[in-house]
Amino acid sequence: MPRVFCPWDLITPFVTDAFIGYGIPEEDAKICTDVLLESDKRGIESHGCNRFKPIYLDRIKAGIQQPVTNFEIVKETETTAVVDGHDGMGQVIGYKSMQMAIDKAKKYGMGMVVVRNSCHYGIAGYYASQAAKQGCIGITGTNARPSVAPTWGVDGMFGTNPLTIGIPTDEDFDFVIDCATSITQNGKIEYYERIGENVHKGTVITRDGEEFCGDAGEGLKMIRQGTAALTTLGGAGEALGGYKGYGYAMVVELLSAILQDGNYGKMLDGKDENGNLVPYHLGHFFIAIDTDHFLGEELARKKAGEIIRSVRNSTKAPGADRIYTANEKEWDVWLERKDKGVPITEPVQKEIVAVRDELGLTQYKFPWED
Repeated sequence: MPRVFCPWDLITPFVTDAFIGYGIPEEDAKICTDVLLESDKRGIESHGCNRFKPIYLDRIKAGIQQPVTNFEIVKETETTAVVDGHDGMGQVIGYKSMQMAIDKAKKYGMGMVVVRNSCHYGIAGYYASQAAKQGCIGITGTNARPSVAPTWGVDGMFGTNPLTIGIPTDEDFDFVIDCATSITQNGKIEYYERIGENVHKGTVITRDGEEFCGDAGEGLKMIRQGTAALTTLGGAGEALGGYKGYGYAMVVELLSAILQDGNYGKMLDGKDENGNLVPYHLGHFFIAIDTDHFLGEELARKKAGEIIRSVRNSTKAPGADRIYTANEKEWDVWLERKDKGVPITEPVQKEIVAVRDELGLTQYKFPWED
């Protein structure tokens, strides 16, 4: 599908003004914009502008997400905290929670903050990077609406549940591994639907245990109706290690619920027994480990750099010209896009124009309107 690049200095203030127009305070709107566009900067288009209206603005309009975030600290110690987000903006809750964990780590060596009653917080890698930039190892995860089946099951029992880790290095970019514990995620299938691409082989299983590889829109509909589910890393069954993805998904589900007395599994469906939309009440966790409390940030960064470079410089497979380490491809995408802007598909172009016109933000004119 043809895409039009929108300059960063145009899309950034527009997204912020649109968030403000939907009732989000200015400083919070800037955080939400930063998290959202970080996805597109890294080439993770499933979680960037592609989700701006349907995941955030539409949920505010539906009353299942609060534009003004009530960040309540339920319990706090020197190294830990429990936060209730009261269904506010997940990006604001995530940013404040990770920063709280970092601040505790800087003082005591380690910090952990858990959250209940939150909403979608964007790419988990944003928060792991937030810690790594400040010399900490950052770990985060979140549960999500149930769409992934356990090994030997066909019901969507838990979310795509990313387990994300950021480690500071001495390179231009830190090591950040940010991926779902399912083979793919709902956002990617939403993206496939928008660009007219079919569901990929091995990623979706139907209620009768069969693989689904058809139209992405139909696959998405089946997942949301409960007649199909995503598969865990390794795929269905145990032959390729699907139980490993299942196990890590459960780790994230547990850490997103048990320490904060949060919701889990089918409780996160976003609908009541009558099918009405309700808040998602998601749970998150954030861990920061300060490298200066060990042998120092400089040494940690240098050693991490040595390790990842040794891996990159190892023998390549026949036909391969490069071995990557986590966050390297994302850095390459940023180098390519920093002067070009964010690529916007036609369906998202229409959504952006509709939001602009709805809010009367007439000062904005987009490249695809020329």
